[in-house]
Amino acid sequence: MALGIHVSCHQCQAINRVPESRLASHPKCGRCHQLLFAGQVAQLSSADFNRYLRNSNLPVLVMFWANWCGYCKKTLPEFRQAALRLEPAFRLAQVNTDAESHLSRKYGIQSLPTLVLFRNGKEVVRQTGALSAEQIVAWAKRAGQS
Repeated sequence: MALGIHVSCHQCQAINRVPESRLASHPKCGRCHQLLFAGQVAQLSSADFNRYLRNSNLPVLVMFWANWCGYCKKTLPEFRQAALRLEPAFRLAQVNTDAESHLSRKYGIQSLPTLVLFRNGKEVVRQTGALSAEQIVAWAKRAGQS
């Protein structure tokens, strides 16, 4: 018998165990009572990055970006739109490389924006460059199957 999928809350970072059969039934966080899947993108810092990835049984798609990057500014709203279509099969998060330079060095981020798909805390695949919401969704679904 499955115990459920671990899902980190975007609001309070609490780890929630959700039965797989209830992922699409609008589950709420046990701590803050906010919806776990509301098409939101988590804002991750160095302090919570590893915990967030390590405690999620779902694939986590992370966008590394910077305020000065024109392609990032174009892709951020597309990434947020993709969250609406990829949840609850994926969790989406973003990392500002200026504020979190340690993470960009750790993962060798050299071009922006860069999308990195993590599964069980480990990098699976990455994609660099501006993408539309449709392209992000299609890429994530292909990459998530590998």
